Amino acid sequence: MSLQAKFQQASIEFQNLQADLTKVVDARQRLDAQLSENELVKKEFASLTPENTVYKLIGPILVKQDQDDAKNNVDRRLDFIRGEIRRVEGQIKDIEEKQEKRKVELVQLQTALQQQASKTSTSPSSTITA
Repeated sequence: MSLQAKFQQASIEFQNLQADLTKVVDARQRLDAQLSENELVKKEFASLTPENTVYKLIGPILVKQDQDDAKNNVDRRLDFIRGEIRRVEGQIKDIEEKQEKRKVELVQLQTALQQQASKTSTSPSSTITA
């Protein structure tokens, strides 16, 4: 495989990693929003008295729900979201490491291509003059 082809391939892989990183960072931001929303709900639940009624929206209908069940559901959801955040952060780290390796490879290939180009442009031509 020529240096140019290797450079093209590495460049495509780097761009794919950038696209993957963008997707994972977007997922992380959505998880942050969900975490904040659920923490806010948990704070609101903390201020409830046993006499307060909790409703859950199911489709277009509000259904009465037991306070303890609602609190437990929010706690489980918070645990799940935190776990997903840890998983996504691991993906981000992994992609960033791969991206850094690919960047180093691109620089090395680009340097090799430049050296190859300078060798071919400075080598004496074999033209015959009469």
